Amino acid sequence: MTSDLDERLRRANAPAEEALRLGPFYRGKMQTFPKCPVRGSEDLSIWYTPGVAAQSRAIHANPDLVYEHTNKANHVAIVSDATRVLGLGDIGPLAGLPVMEGKALLFKVLGGVDATPLCLATTDADELVRAVEMLAPSFGGVNLEDIAQPKCFDVLGRLRGALDIPVWHDDQEGTATVVLAGLQASLELVGKRLGALKLALIGCGAANTASYRLLVTAGADPRGIVVCDRKGTLHAQREDEPELRARFPNKWRMCEETNGERVVGGIREALRGADACIAFSASGPNVIRPEWVKEMAPDAIVFACAN
Repeated sequence: MTSDLDERLRRANAPAEEALRLGPFYRGKMQTFPKCPVRGSEDLSIWYTPGVAAQSRAIHANPDLVYEHTNKANHVAIVSDATRVLGLGDIGPLAGLPVMEGKALLFKVLGGVDATPLCLATTDADELVRAVEMLAPSFGGVNLEDIAQPKCFDVLGRLRGALDIPVWHDDQEGTATVVLAGLQASLELVGKRLGALKLALIGCGAANTASYRLLVTAGADPRGIVVCDRKGTLHAQREDEPELRARFPNKWRMCEETNGERVVGGIREALRGADACIAFSASGPNVIRPEWVKEMAPDAIVFACAN
């Protein structure tokens, strides 16, 4: 038994050990490589001076031509202040850079999209917004990444209103999209309907806040959803009501809209009788206990998604 546990621990730790071994060998995950042929000075005279001036004049006359003459349409900025990186928390822009390079790798390998990691040396929302606004002409889209709440909601909303290119927050929209797709597929297997579902959302950060919005838009009944954060289930009589109203308006809205039965307590109470559990909570053993899962509804669905 001990040897089996040791082997499982070894396999679990292997990716981290390999990352530390191979990181210095490759010195990062991404590099820049030309699309166009460069066989000598004649090619350079086309792609740089004097040929490039013709492209610039054409774009100046018709800005939409930037999508034909440059890589803007296939180039995404991955922007982070590294205040909420994976399960590591506020680790700063240098320590966040390997994660953003990894995200750029996913864009390229899985989607064929070029992406540039941009870890910014500020945690101020106004500076983040201004920095992205200034960088926007070089990119066809902006992927906000690992920005702590409630700032992430503010930054996303302001940039969407200010820019003419797509802006999304991966921890919100990306996560919510996968949750909805996975839940719909799971419901088909167990023969249940989203509109009649009793849902427990464990954790109330950016991931579950966005998941809640999308699930309700897709037809889930908010009164059948019980949300639980570190202080317990959400409801309109929470003792920290003034703070929620002032600092976390999205969470306060969930307090008002969800938990039609006014379930009070913690994770166990939120899970009792639930058809599905969507968990984006703090990581660690025994956050959700096996005996609590047994108290869920028959054919229960559990998405244990903590980093």
